[in-house]
Amino acid sequence: MIHTTVGQLGHFLVILSFVTALVATVAYFLSAIGRRSAVNSVSVEEPQLAYAGESGKASFGGKTAKRKAPAAQAEPEPKDDWRTLARWAFYLHGAAVAGVVATLFYIVYNHYFEYHYAWSHSSRALPVQYMISCFWEGQEGSFLLWLFWNASLGAVLIRTSGKQWEAPLMTVFALVQAFLASMILGVVFGETFKLGSSPFLLLKEAMPDAPIFTADPTFVPKDGNGLNPLLQNYWMVIHPPTLFLGFALTLVPFAYCIAGLWRNQPLEWIRPALPWTLFGAMILGIGIMMGGYWAYETLNFGGYWNWDPVENAVYVPWLVMVGALHTMLIAKRSSTGLKTAVILTIATFLLILYSTFLTRSGILGNASVHSFTDLGLSGQLLVYLLAFVVLAVALAARKWKTIPSDEQEASVYTKEFWLFIGATVLCLAAFQVIATTSIPVYNKILEAFGKVSNLALPADQIAHYNKFQIWFFVAIALLTGVGQYMWWRKVEYKKWDALVTPGILTLLVSAGLIAFGSIKNPIYMALLVASVFALITNGSILLGIIRGNYRLSGGAIAHIGVALMLIGILYSAGFSKVISLNNSGLLISKQEEFTKNDNKENKENTLLWLNQPERMGPYQLTYRGQRIEVRDVPGYVPRKDITVIEGDFHGIAQRDIEQNGKVYHKKGDTLALYPENVYYEVEYREPNGKIFTLYPRAQANERMGLLASPDIRHKADRDMYTFVSSVPDPNAEDQWEKTETYSVAIKDTFFLNDYVAILDDVVRTTEVAGMEIGPNDAAVRARVRVLDKNGEHVLSPAFIIKNRLVAHPAEVSDELGVRIQLNEIDPRTGKFTFAVNRTQRDYIVMKAYEKPLINVLWIGTLIVMLGFLIATFRRYREFVRMREKSVA
Repeated sequence: MIHTTVGQLGHFLVILSFVTALVATVAYFLSAIGRRSAVNSVSVEEPQLAYAGESGKASFGGKTAKRKAPAAQAEPEPKDDWRTLARWAFYLHGAAVAGVVATLFYIVYNHYFEYHYAWSHSSRALPVQYMISCFWEGQEGSFLLWLFWNASLGAVLIRTSGKQWEAPLMTVFALVQAFLASMILGVVFGETFKLGSSPFLLLKEAMPDAPIFTADPTFVPKDGNGLNPLLQNYWMVIHPPTLFLGFALTLVPFAYCIAGLWRNQPLEWIRPALPWTLFGAMILGIGIMMGGYWAYETLNFGGYWNWDPVENAVYVPWLVMVGALHTMLIAKRSSTGLKTAVILTIATFLLILYSTFLTRSGILGNASVHSFTDLGLSGQLLVYLLAFVVLAVALAARKWKTIPSDEQEASVYTKEFWLFIGATVLCLAAFQVIATTSIPVYNKILEAFGKVSNLALPADQIAHYNKFQIWFFVAIALLTGVGQYMWWRKVEYKKWDALVTPGILTLLVSAGLIAFGSIKNPIYMALLVASVFALITNGSILLGIIRGNYRLSGGAIAHIGVALMLIGILYSAGFSKVISLNNSGLLISKQEEFTKNDNKENKENTLLWLNQPERMGPYQLTYRGQRIEVRDVPGYVPRKDITVIEGDFHGIAQRDIEQNGKVYHKKGDTLALYPENVYYEVEYREPNGKIFTLYPRAQANERMGLLASPDIRHKADRDMYTFVSSVPDPNAEDQWEKTETYSVAIKDTFFLNDYVAILDDVVRTTEVAGMEIGPNDAAVRARVRVLDKNGEHVLSPAFIIKNRLVAHPAEVSDELGVRIQLNEIDPRTGKFTFAVNRTQRDYIVMKAYEKPLINVLWIGTLIVMLGFLIATFRRYREFVRMREKSVA
């Protein structure tokens, strides 16, 4: 059955959201024009004043003047029908967007695979949390998520922004929503022009030339392609919505800024925009670090940041947003800060649009592992970007003269100067990253003009970016300390005595860390000294603040977090140590990824055979076998205990499934399994005898090959990071070699798969797994002892006569790669004939790192976000108080 009604409803709601966004844009625009013409022209004079504090006074040209209240404020508020229409249109738009979200998730959740989006991104095997991830895996779903957050923020701003800001602010908001809604319209004009890509496209509409639809137009696939295996992670349930909320929050200060310029109030927008900027920087930062932690837990490059172009495209707007935040803080006293705040606030949002173009237009090609393929929307994305570039730049240029200018430059002894320098360094760091990341864009531009470009991204991107970024953050760390001392007037005019004590403490602490930590790289020394200086100076500032009003501590706390993050990055990246060294002299693999760079990977990976202990640094390692996940059983279950039903995500229990003394399933039960993942149990024995176990996983995926993900043991001072580099194909059938036969007597020696084997004895038995031995049956069991370098293994194949039929069940040893059967017994000669097959022994090739002090990075991240949160509440309370005063 094809469920077309729900898709038609969804498509109607998409169109409704687009139309209502346009209506809201026009109505708010007309409301803004009408309100502006009704307001006394005194508002035009006000931009010439730079806010000097909360005293109700303002300064211009270094002089002080009292601010006159606009005469229009005393008049009763006129009825505004356009604003009423705009509000209802935007609320209806938000309801339509929510309806689209609900409709698309309904399709995914109910496995309506006749829809291309559901078939492409989901499958019946996925648990509910990963169905949520399916929702935003595709481009259409991620645009819809962005739409949803913008609509939610718009509804909040309608209620909180105030009547003077609502119309111009929401004009910008509604216009952005119209552009975003157009991305999922999926309307085709003629044969060539397409506006958006609909998530409600039927499979037969997306693939009209597929032969199956010619034969059966009503064909519906039984299952979908499923979610990208790397996205089957709990962080992918919460990371994308957090990141897109951060994207949406960059629109708020941008809209306030545009509204302020439009209203000839280039200063007044700062106060209402400031708490939103703080909150947006916090959320976007959390989203970025969530992505870093996802990469650390899921990918196997051994870190949390790879300077991938898509990572860079999000990192750059965040840096600029933090720079904008600092210039907004000094805009009250310096026109230089005000002008820079306008530029950086606009640039933050435009960089978000640019990053969207980079990641979704297909322009990055193979330069990024994260980028989407082009859905034919690259032209539409470019129009989206250019429209707001032109709008914002043209408005800023036109209103530039209304922004006040200082008569003299800020002195080096003022806090405004140091905040401005800090913002400048942040922007320079951002420029270095985006300039390199945009190389594919430069090439495309040159190609459009018929030129051939030889520009290419750096071969070693990590080394390239680190070479520059480390010095930027040395400067930033130093500036956070000096800037905070300036901000809190610890440094008096031309007297720097207050910095002597923290400077001496910094040198003493850093010298100790360098000496005991064996830091020899001068660049690492510089970063460590700067980070310790930032920690000590901001720590001393914080101690002074919390004795007074803790609400003022946001900046100091955030800067302490930054210092801790830098220390964590320095040690976890600069002193990460591979401990899985191959000291056997064996060449583990001849594959290119193992042999390049002077056999680096062969030297840094260790080979583990099943149940055979190997020494790795201070640890003794033992690979204990393959494990899988059963949906209703905690932990992992031995793979050999379950026969997997291929393509069904179910299995049959071959024995009772028991965990922690509780039997969850009986032998023969059908079990629901999680898809694709196979875990490899690796037992670590520490020098003190303690044992811990890690379960790195590998996913055999038809589309992407073998995907390995690490398992991590977290300790207070370091992480043990383990992943498998190579494994036998977990989905391949055992390839048994040609049968060999051995006829031996008791105590004879023979060879099994290059091992020495001894037939110790053959004895009667009454117990054979899977078979009942009656009083009239006969059964014997051989005891074959196999010797290897680590000890011995005992194999016990049986020979059974039951109901005059002969059975000889095989015994399989994964450790030895042997299958042995007792086929014949000759009582005349006393010889026993064994049939033996050999196969590849079970093994893994494993790599392991120790990452010192990585927890300092994660702790520092949380502290930064706490500082942002405290500052957000403070600035919001300040805005509310000022709004209440103006109303009174």
